Amino acid sequence: MISVVEQSLAIRVKPYYVCHTERELNALVDMLYAIDGKIRVVIEATGHYHGPIAKALYDAGFFVSIVNPYLVKCFSNNTLRKVKTDKADSVRIARYGMHYWHELRRYTPAEEIRARLKGFNRELLFYTDKKVAQQNHLITLLDRTFPGADKLFHARPKADGRMKWVEFAQEFWHCNLVSQMSLDDFTDIYRAWCHNNDYDFSAKKAAEVYEKSSGSITTMPQDEYTKALVVAATRQLTAITKESESLRSEMCSLAERLPEFSVVTSLYGVGKSIGAQLMAEIGDVRNFKNGKALVAYAGIDPGRIQSGDYRSRSVAITKNGSSYLRRILTYTMDIYILQKPPDEPVYDFYSKKYAEGKHFFVCRTAAINKFLRIYYARVKEYLDGLDDT
Repeated sequence: MISVVEQSLAIRVKPYYVCHTERELNALVDMLYAIDGKIRVVIEATGHYHGPIAKALYDAGFFVSIVNPYLVKCFSNNTLRKVKTDKADSVRIARYGMHYWHELRRYTPAEEIRARLKGFNRELLFYTDKKVAQQNHLITLLDRTFPGADKLFHARPKADGRMKWVEFAQEFWHCNLVSQMSLDDFTDIYRAWCHNNDYDFSAKKAAEVYEKSSGSITTMPQDEYTKALVVAATRQLTAITKESESLRSEMCSLAERLPEFSVVTSLYGVGKSIGAQLMAEIGDVRNFKNGKALVAYAGIDPGRIQSGDYRSRSVAITKNGSSYLRRILTYTMDIYILQKPPDEPVYDFYSKKYAEGKHFFVCRTAAINKFLRIYYARVKEYLDGLDDT
């Protein structure tokens, strides 16, 4: 929906639809060229939907600015009536652009690598959610056929996506398959299974598995129907995990082609995978004027409530930024909290807040805030140094 507003806020061109086709976008460009005076195009960010029109107008030489929908929502439309239509929204966005004319930030198409990297990360997060759901489904089945089988092995997934506990559940889908044989027989079979599937063998682990199976109580019989359910669930989980690891590998390869990759991965708790995800969601840090702007983009900046003599002592974070970035930052901070690195600024700051009696979530959010500021400072300094050379 397109509308054109003059400096007086009067409507120059009434709202009308433009399809994302080459013919209609070219017609839009011609219409804008025919208007006298300076033109600035303001588009509300709508996931990826605004991309084609933003790129078309940018390539045509117009000043294009992408604004956060929340900012437009908070912008007053000076009416008591509640009107929410595409036409009304387009006029409101145009008037927002006139009101903040000198504060609009120019849009530039993301570098091809960064755009691809972001796409890979969103797909990886989608597969991660599917993987968690399928994993929980399999665990629910195993609770009825081989309780605790998911906790027997803790090895990380292999490069091809295979997981030891999942393949074990596919082979020994019911605890009776283990408990009905002797310990020596199971140990021999388990040794051969580990060898054929490229897993480490341990006689101690074999005895642990055998003991677990002997004391288990099941609620599903050992028959072909139960086997079909469990095996199908394991195969589905293995397939999803394989796709996830493939996406992760491709994403890391893309991230390594960006100049700041070595700086990002040098930060504590940031390996290749987490580093690639952070780079995908943050993009080029030079697009942010300072560290505070990056913190606000992540939506972890605390709000403020003050009226008269009242000042709130504790206000929740705004959560107005990228939920994808907040999710990855939470993963990163969990690494700090679990590993407790000594003489590390981010964890020391977390420990300081925790020692002051702050709530866990308050401490974690404050530490994430500090991590982002360090990320911004180091990466920007490095990129600015490259520009100078």
